[in-house]
Amino acid sequence: MTRHRLTTHALHAALSLALASASGHALAASTVAPAQQLPVEVTGASIIPRPVSVQPGNGRFVADASTRVIAAEGAGEVAAQFTQLLARTTPLQLQATSSGNAKGAIQFRLGKPSADASAESYSLRINGDGVLVEAGDARGLFYGAMSLWQLLAGAPANGITLPAMQVEDAPRFNWRGFMLDSARHFQSIEDIKLILDAMATHKLNTFHWHLTDDQGWRMEIKRYPKLTEVGSCRSAAGEAGVGADGKPHLYCGYYTQEQIRDVVAYAAARHITVVPEIDVPGHAQAAVAAYPEHGVVDGPTLPSANWGVNPYLFNPREETLQFLENILAEVLEMFPGQYIHIGGDEAVKYQWQDSPQVQAYIRELGLKDEEALQSHMLKRLEKYLEDHDRKLIGWDEIIEGGLPPQATVMSWRGIEGGIEAATHGHDVVMTPGNTLYLDFLQTNLPEEPTGRPKFTSMQRVYAFDPVPAELTPAQRKHVIGVQANMWTEHTRTGKDLKHNVFPRLAALSEIAWTPLQNKSYDDFLARLPAQLQRYKALGIDYGQTALSVAMKRQDDRATEKVTVELSNPLSYRDIRYTTDGSTPTAQSAAYPGALTLPVPTVLTALTFFNGKPVADKPSQWNFDAQSLLTRNDKTLAQCPQGGRLLLRLVDDNPLHGERDNFDVTIFNPCWLWEDAQLQDIASIQVRAGRIPYNFGLLRPEEAKRGFRKPVSQYGEFEVRAGCEGRVLATVPLPQQPGKDGFIELEAPLRAGAEQITDLCMTFSGDTRPQMWVLDQVRLQPKK
Repeated sequence: MTRHRLTTHALHAALSLALASASGHALAASTVAPAQQLPVEVTGASIIPRPVSVQPGNGRFVADASTRVIAAEGAGEVAAQFTQLLARTTPLQLQATSSGNAKGAIQFRLGKPSADASAESYSLRINGDGVLVEAGDARGLFYGAMSLWQLLAGAPANGITLPAMQVEDAPRFNWRGFMLDSARHFQSIEDIKLILDAMATHKLNTFHWHLTDDQGWRMEIKRYPKLTEVGSCRSAAGEAGVGADGKPHLYCGYYTQEQIRDVVAYAAARHITVVPEIDVPGHAQAAVAAYPEHGVVDGPTLPSANWGVNPYLFNPREETLQFLENILAEVLEMFPGQYIHIGGDEAVKYQWQDSPQVQAYIRELGLKDEEALQSHMLKRLEKYLEDHDRKLIGWDEIIEGGLPPQATVMSWRGIEGGIEAATHGHDVVMTPGNTLYLDFLQTNLPEEPTGRPKFTSMQRVYAFDPVPAELTPAQRKHVIGVQANMWTEHTRTGKDLKHNVFPRLAALSEIAWTPLQNKSYDDFLARLPAQLQRYKALGIDYGQTALSVAMKRQDDRATEKVTVELSNPLSYRDIRYTTDGSTPTAQSAAYPGALTLPVPTVLTALTFFNGKPVADKPSQWNFDAQSLLTRNDKTLAQCPQGGRLLLRLVDDNPLHGERDNFDVTIFNPCWLWEDAQLQDIASIQVRAGRIPYNFGLLRPEEAKRGFRKPVSQYGEFEVRAGCEGRVLATVPLPQQPGKDGFIELEAPLRAGAEQITDLCMTFSGDTRPQMWVLDQVRLQPKK
C-alpha cells in the first residue's frame, strides 16, 4: 500500500545547522576556514557526559595542524585512536610519536594506578604549555581522549583555541549499557560499528546484542546450521511478503562467526564489552522452526512474522538442555566477556501447561509449577556458565520461580524487580521500559517514524535515577549500572534506528557516568548543541523532531481564525516565527504565547539557543480553509475504548525504500476528532487503507481485542457523536481497497442538533487478518 496525503501536513525549508558550546560561543563546523581567520575559540567545557569536576584555569591552548601528539610508554594505542578519530572528523591530521618535548604538545600518559581509583578514571589538563591526558589504566586514558576529542571536534583547518582547565573524572556506574535488537530487524555491520563508535564517545562500555527471538536467529552456530538456514528468514507481512512472481518474499539475515568476532574486537578496542543474548525458554520460535524436536508442540512451524508475544517455548527435557549448552559452547568462544544474557522474559507457559509430557516432567522433578520449571532450566544453564567462568544475566522474570544463585537481574518491567533482586543480594542493571526503551517515540509529533507513540522524552530519560531511594546503602551497591534498549519491531531501517537512538543516547550517558549531584537538565541543554555537531562529524543522522517546534491548534471556522500554541519538545525556550513563509532568523519575532492567526496564514517557526538555530530545518504549517476541515491519523485523538496499545505502524509496501505509517490502537481501532464544528457540513469524507494485523497477543490481551460487528457484508465506516453516541454518518466498505491500497468514501451527515461534537470514527468488522487504518478525514461543506 502506498500513501499520498490529500494535504501537506508539514513543509520544510533548507537551513544550515549552527551549534553552540556550553557558554553559547559558536563552535564552528569542521570545514576549512579562510586563512585570514583566527582559530575558533571555545569557552567552557561542553563535554557529554558531564565530568565529575571541571576547574577553569588561566591561559589557553591553540591546537592546529602543527600540534604534536606525544604518547608516553603504554599510551601509544590510545594516542593513535585519538588522532585517527580527529582526522576522521576534522581537518586536523595529527601524528602521534613516542617521544619529544611535551611543551606545546598534546600528551597521553599512563601514570601509577591509585589504589582507590576506578580503572576508568582520568584527568585532563589544558594550559598554555600544552595538554596532558593522564590515567592509571588504558580504559581511563581512552575516556580522557574522548573528552579531549569532544572539545576539538569542531576544529577548522586553521585550528581551535581551548581554554585552560583541569578535568577530574570517573564514572558513577560500572555497567553503562545500550542494547540493540538485531533479531526483529537486521542491521548491517557498518551500522553496528557506527553505534559502537558513538557509544565510545559517550563513555558507554556495554553493548547488549539481542541476537535471537521468535522472528529471527541471527548468529551462526556451526554445530546447528539450520538455526540460520531456517531460523534467519521469515516471510514479511502483507504485500511486502509477496514477490513479483507471487512467491513469498523472505526477510533474511544473520551474522557469521567471523563477523561476530570482528564486531567483538572492534568493540573491545573501544573498551566496550559485547554481551550476547540467547533467549530461554521463550522467544524461541525461530529456533524451534529450525529444530522442532526441541520445541513442545508437535509439527513444524516457521519464524514468526508477528510482533508481540508468541507462545513457542523450548522443551525443558535433558536433550534440549544439552542442545542449549552446545550452543553456549560456541557462544563462549565468540564472546569473551564476563556476562551471557539468557533472556527469561515473556515466556508465557501455555505450551508447557497444555503438554502432558511437560506436566509429567514437572511432577517427576518435584517442582511446584511452570515458573519453577523455568528456574530449573536457568539454574542448569547458570551452572554451565559458572563452570566456564562466566556469569548469567537475565530479564527480571527470572526472579519468578526462584533466582539462580549468582544471577544478575536486568529490571525492565519498572524498577521493582531490581529492588527485589538487590534486596536479596543480587546485582542489578536498571533498564525500565517506561523510561529507557528507545523504540518509544521521542516526541508526540506527526513527523516521528514508526514505534510506540507513548513517547519517552529526553527530559524523562535524563531525570531517571537508577538507584531507588528505598534501598539501604549496602543494597544500593548491587545496582551496578543502567542501560537503554532499542527494540526493532517497528524500526526496519538504519535511518529510523539512528533517529530513535540519537540524541537520547546523550542523556543516557549522563545517567550512567555523571554523579547525581552534578546533573542539571538546563546545563545539559546548553551542552547538547555542541554534541549535535559531533554527531554530524561522525556521520550520525540524529533525530530532528525533538529539536523542532511543536504546534497545538484550535480552529474557529465561524471567524476563520486559528489559535496556535508553540513549544520545543526539549524545552528550549527561544522560538522565533514568521507568517510570510520566510525562514525565521534570530531577529525574527519571538514567540510570545498563544497566537491567533487569520486564515490563510503560513506559519514558520524555528528553535534557537544563544542566537543559533538548533534544528536543521524550520517547522511550517499552512493554515488555509481546507486545513480547518481536514484531519489525519496523526492529528486525531484516540478513543478511550481503543485501549492502551497505540502504535505507529509501518505500511506494508513498497518492498524497498521509504514507507509511510499510521497511528492506530490495535485492540479496538478508533479515531476521535474532538470538538468538530459541523455547521453547514453535508458529509464526511474518508481516505483509508488496510495493513496486516500481525500481533501475537496473550490470552488475556486477546480477550480485550474488540471491534464493532458489521452490518453490511464487508463492514462500514461509521461516525458517531461521541464514542457511545448516535450514528451521524455511515457508508459501506468495499471488499478490497483500490489498486493503490486505499479507498476514498463519502458518508452523508444525518440531520441532528449537533453543531459542535466529538466525532468518533471506526471501521466495523474483524481486524484480522487485515485491519483498516484511517489516513485522512475531511468535513465536506454544503454547496
